[in-house]
Amino acid sequence: MPFIVSRTATKRRNEPIDMNGDHVYRASTTAPVNIAVIKYWGKRDPRLNLPTNSSLSITLSQSDLRTHTTASCSPSYSPPDTLLLNAQPQPLSDARSQACLTSLRALRSALESSDPSLPPLSSYPLRLCSANNFPTAAGLASSAAGFAALVRAIADLYQLPQSPTELSLIARQGSGSACRSLLGGYVAWDQGTLLNGTDSKARLVAPRSHWPEMRALILVVSAEKKGVSSTTGMQTTVQTSPMFQTRATQVVPRAMREMETAIAGKDFPGFAKITMRESNSFHATCLDTDPPIFYLNDVSRAAIKGVEAVNEKAGRITAAYTFDAGPNCVVYYLEEDRDVVAGAFKTVLGEKEGWAGEQGKAVKGAEGVLQGKVMETLRDGVSRVILTSVGEGPISVEDHLIDEKGEVVV
Repeated sequence: MPFIVSRTATKRRNEPIDMNGDHVYRASTTAPVNIAVIKYWGKRDPRLNLPTNSSLSITLSQSDLRTHTTASCSPSYSPPDTLLLNAQPQPLSDARSQACLTSLRALRSALESSDPSLPPLSSYPLRLCSANNFPTAAGLASSAAGFAALVRAIADLYQLPQSPTELSLIARQGSGSACRSLLGGYVAWDQGTLLNGTDSKARLVAPRSHWPEMRALILVVSAEKKGVSSTTGMQTTVQTSPMFQTRATQVVPRAMREMETAIAGKDFPGFAKITMRESNSFHATCLDTDPPIFYLNDVSRAAIKGVEAVNEKAGRITAAYTFDAGPNCVVYYLEEDRDVVAGAFKTVLGEKEGWAGEQGKAVKGAEGVLQGKVMETLRDGVSRVILTSVGEGPISVEDHLIDEKGEVVV
């Protein structure tokens, strides 16, 4: 089930710290990355971050990919609000960040108005600190995890009673895909039809416990920042791609129905076919943009050939590839096929970073599956691998990145 914060538990985590008469309030959370199998691409309202189509993703385990955020506030802090991301100052003056902060403060202010005994946290400057355990802005959904962690941490700090689905309306304004990272398991982001966006929110398709055997092998091709950001790319596609309308109005709605059916039935071959077809459709639309957007490269295409070789060798569909707006390949498979799928890639990429953990050591190599140019290109182009699985939504933690004096922990 998705993580829900109780008011009582949050109060204990958010116990004020006296600092010469001034209080420092803190709350910390970790939030997951999600990788879409039905892609979000295009906005019907850029200001509210309302999508042109629905999407569906798998929330990944935070043991492997997460953003850790501490939100703090105090009457002793000097304005304005501040954010450190991976020890680097980041602006909060942009419209998206301000939309999130304004919405969260309004909810806290409403609580304070109804209960004058509450401290006026909504009036205090915020001091935020975040850290990712994966590359930022490299096609690994860093903004989704980042805004989900920010919204959940501040909601905990403010002791807000809103559910994860209700908070997804706020996270969506920061980063569209962030709304899906407020929930665990298999999550849809419904497009919605209302102009104010109140029906464009995350929806739980199935909890992690429904299909816990889902695994993912991420082939990190590049940890560099994308040449064309998702925001810029999708709006250019909306404006210039002749294929775009057909994808948004026909292709994706059909894929959403088929994918929800496949997940409900734990039908991996069906899931895999839809996932790969949908990834291809998304990148075909990017190529149909003027000028064309090239998120995939030769290593990405070698990964596709690698998945095809794995399935051919097995004589059945055991693996599915998908690519977000970047060259990194996410290969989905079931735990029962771990050695068949991950083993084939381990034989070729066994010297790369990422196999040393418990999951990597458990994988047995599968010889002779990936050969020739595919093998050479993957060896030359993949920098590391990440082995992970379907996971839960945000988790409240006691490990704070800001100390009792309001200083950032180095």
